[in-house]
Amino acid sequence: YSGVAEVSIYVKSEYQKHGIGSSLLQRLIEKSEKAGFWTLQAAIFPENQHSIRLHKAHGFREVGIREKLGKLRGKWRDVILLERRSETIN
Repeated sequence: YSGVAEVSIYVKSEYQKHGIGSSLLQRLIEKSEKAGFWTLQAAIFPENQHSIRLHKAHGFREVGIREKLGKLRGKWRDVILLERRSETIN
C-alpha cells in the first residue's frame, strides 16, 4: 500500500470557481506520481457535487459508497469513494 494515498482539497468558499481547486489537484497528481504513488483516493460527501465533478475531471472515478462512515453533528454520514490510477506508474 505504499503507493496509495488518500487526498483532500479544501478551498474557502470566496475563492472557489477561480480554478484554484483544479490547479491544486493537478499539482497534487503530478507530485504524487513523481513520488511513486499509483493510486489516489478521495472520500467526498454526496452533496458536494462540485468536488465530485472536479475530481472526475482529473481522472478520478467512483468506486463505491461507504455508508454511515461517521457522525457529523449527530447525523450519520455516507461518503462517495473516488480513486485515480496513474497512467504513468505501473
